[in-house]
Amino acid sequence: MNFESIAQGMLLAQEQPPGGVNGLIPFMWLIPVIILYIFLIQRPQRRQQAQQDQMLKNIKKNDRVITTAGIYGVVTNVQTDADEVTIKVDESNNTKLRMTLGAIARVVSSEGSEDKESK
Repeated sequence: MNFESIAQGMLLAQEQPPGGVNGLIPFMWLIPVIILYIFLIQRPQRRQQAQQDQMLKNIKKNDRVITTAGIYGVVTNVQTDADEVTIKVDESNNTKLRMTLGAIARVVSSEGSEDKESK
């Protein structure tokens, strides 16, 4: 037995097959992390975005709204093709603001819901 044969034997004993199951084990923790990300973060964000899109699609004249800047107003004109809405912010001097539909944060009340509450 010479030194070269011992060294070759040690190198061959240390080699592992390429890929295989042993190569995947360090990455197995990623699967539960990805599943948690999807169910705890991604799905609620999609649901919230769908609700926001539906609210903006159903916005109509005389709806009371709050903008993303915190401005309260009443919708006077909606142009969905131009992605634009006009809101009246002051009754006394008829001040109106023109902004994009995405600037509407939420609808406080609508004309139809006020009629139902008064009856």
